[in-house]
Amino acid sequence: MDTMQILSVVVFVLVMAAIISEKVHRTVAAVTGGVLLVILRVLDVDQAVGYIDFSTIGVLIGMMLFVAVVRNSGLFEYMAIKSAKIAKGNPWKIMLLFTILTAVLSAFLDNVTTVLLVGPMAIAITGILGIDPVPFLLAQILASNIGGTATLIGDPPNIMIGSQAGLSFMDFVGNTGIAVVFIMAALCVCFYFMFGKKLIVEPDKMAAVMQLDENKSIKDHALLVKSVVMIVVVVFGFVFHSSLGVDSCIIALGSATIMLLIGKQDTEEIVLGVEWSTILFFTGLFVVVGGMQQTGIITMLGNALVEVTGGNAMLLMLLILWGSAMFSSVLDNIPFVATMIPLILAMQADGMDVTALWWALSLGACLGGNGTLIGASANVVLSGISAKHGHPITFARYLRVGFPMMLMSVAISTVYLLIRFH
Repeated sequence: MDTMQILSVVVFVLVMAAIISEKVHRTVAAVTGGVLLVILRVLDVDQAVGYIDFSTIGVLIGMMLFVAVVRNSGLFEYMAIKSAKIAKGNPWKIMLLFTILTAVLSAFLDNVTTVLLVGPMAIAITGILGIDPVPFLLAQILASNIGGTATLIGDPPNIMIGSQAGLSFMDFVGNTGIAVVFIMAALCVCFYFMFGKKLIVEPDKMAAVMQLDENKSIKDHALLVKSVVMIVVVVFGFVFHSSLGVDSCIIALGSATIMLLIGKQDTEEIVLGVEWSTILFFTGLFVVVGGMQQTGIITMLGNALVEVTGGNAMLLMLLILWGSAMFSSVLDNIPFVATMIPLILAMQADGMDVTALWWALSLGACLGGNGTLIGASANVVLSGISAKHGHPITFARYLRVGFPMMLMSVAISTVYLLIRFH
């Protein structure tokens, strides 16, 4: 290894150590790493900028702006109350509908946004019913990460994979989306036996849920209509973006621009609603991984992986699936995926068919987040909301439910991938 290769690896390891330790904010760690690579002359400024995936950044900013406008209409609260009333106040049916609603919303919205919208509603409705909200919240955490796996825009790793591998919205729906249907079905069955049978409430409390008025949750009728129309347009845009020859980031940014123009909301407030720290984190991380690409470290790692598996595509697929799931259980899946993408591209450049590897990486990285309480941002956010309302979810309590469910979902993914690509 030459000096530049050693420097790129040292910077990468230091950034990862800082992120894992949580002593330094992950955004500060990633941006510092990127700047260090330029100062140490591993990359020049043009090369550093060249490694930033602006398509991923565009999708993230676009969807964050879009959701920030739509949220002000009250649409999501309306859907939550309507679901509880459709369930006639029955706690198991409410849990089931909220779990499905969370998974569906997470397929199109950022997972953190989804749990911020549905979580407090679940706490409010379980409060009326006089039951412990934690099982409901655990189901929502798991469903948010599973639902996010189904589509191109559901989870940041998928946005990254789709952008770099040239995979469309429908490619994800037809691959990870099918696996997610089976995983969600298995999750609902497991939760019925774990919690559903024990959920018994008095008829008068069920009647109190039926008294809720979902129409009162709508804050802006005009914005609601515009939001529903634009959501249909956005879904249509993402489904057909490859046929239309339009990049997914243009769909996201275009829809956000239209919502900002027609939504008539406070632009300052909406722009502040974007998680800019996350955007900066991605930017810095792309540069840090770019340093290892530039110096040839990624190609060396790719060759080593192929040698370890003897070039067996199935073995490599399973190694990536389970490795990324275990890694993502305890660490942020984004740095892992950012490192793995160039590895798989390097294998593709050597003539290997890497189609199955992309889906293994997506399923493993997204589903692995369910393994522990710190495995994904949605887990941390919703457990924080729960604690604020006097229902703390401890690491151990989450682990007892989350880790077995994660293993089950990855096992289902294994069977699915083996059948799909055998």
